[in-house]
Amino acid sequence: MALEDLFKNVTKRFNSNVTEEHESTVKCPRCQQSVSESRFQELNKVCPNCNYHARLTASERIRLTVDSGSFVEYDASLQSTDPLEFPGYAKKLESLQSLTGMRDSVITGECTIKGSRTVIIVMDSHFMMASMGSVAGEKITRAFETATEKGLPVVAFTASGGARMQEGILSLMQMAKTSGAVAYHSKKGLLYLTVMTDPTTGGVTASFASLGDIILAEPKVLIGFAGRRVIEGTIRQHLPDDFQLAEFLEEKGFVDMIVERRSMCSTLSHLLKLHGYEK
Repeated sequence: MALEDLFKNVTKRFNSNVTEEHESTVKCPRCQQSVSESRFQELNKVCPNCNYHARLTASERIRLTVDSGSFVEYDASLQSTDPLEFPGYAKKLESLQSLTGMRDSVITGECTIKGSRTVIIVMDSHFMMASMGSVAGEKITRAFETATEKGLPVVAFTASGGARMQEGILSLMQMAKTSGAVAYHSKKGLLYLTVMTDPTTGGVTASFASLGDIILAEPKVLIGFAGRRVIEGTIRQHLPDDFQLAEFLEEKGFVDMIVERRSMCSTLSHLLKLHGYEK
C-alpha cells in the first residue's frame, strides 16, 4: 500500500471516530441521563431511560397527530398588543414571534385524525411558557365556538404556566371566557377531549383544561395549579414525591387515562369513533 493511501485510510478512521465520539446528546430533565440526539428525535422526544415525554412545539405536535395535509389553521393573524404598556413586553413578543414562527402561544384549527374530522387546539410552551393572554384565550374561545357551530368535537393539547401577568386582568378574564365556550359546546352534546402535556398549570388547569369530557395525559408530566413549594409552605406539610405528576392525578381520579406519545393518535381516533365521529 502506498504511503499516501495509508495516510488516507488512517485519516478516514480517525475522522469517523471523532464523529461518533462527538455525536450530540440530550440530557433528560427528569432522570438526568443522556441520550443521543438522533435517538431522541427518532423516539419523538421521549426518554428511552425513564419514559419522560419532553416538550414538543405546536408544529411537531400537529405533525404527529393529524392526517397529513388535513390541517387548516384558524385565526392565524391574531397577535397580542401591549394593553398595559408593560415594560419590555412588546419587544419580548416580537423576539418570540421571530424565534418560534408563531404569533402567540396557541395554534387552533380544523383537521382529521385517522379520518375523523375535529377541531384541534395546541398550546406551545416555547412561547412564554404557553401563558394564556388575551389572544390565546380568544383563539381557544373561537375554536370552541366554531366547533359548536359545525357540530364538531374538540381535541385540546394543553401546556401552560398559567395566566400572562403582562396583560393583568385581561389575562385572568380568559379563564371565564374559555370555560363559557366549553360549556356552550357541551350543552350541544359535543365531545371535548383534553390531553394534558408538560407542564399544564395555573389558570389553564383551573379553566378549560380540566373541563374535558375525557381527560388524557402523557406519562410523568407536571399537572397542577399552584407550585409545590407554595402549597407546602401554606399547609406546612411534606407532599408525596409524585405529587402533581400525571400518575398521581390518575390515581386520584383527576385524569382518566395516561397515554404514551406513540399511542396518542390511535387513542384519540378510537375515542372519536367510539362517540360517533366517523370518517
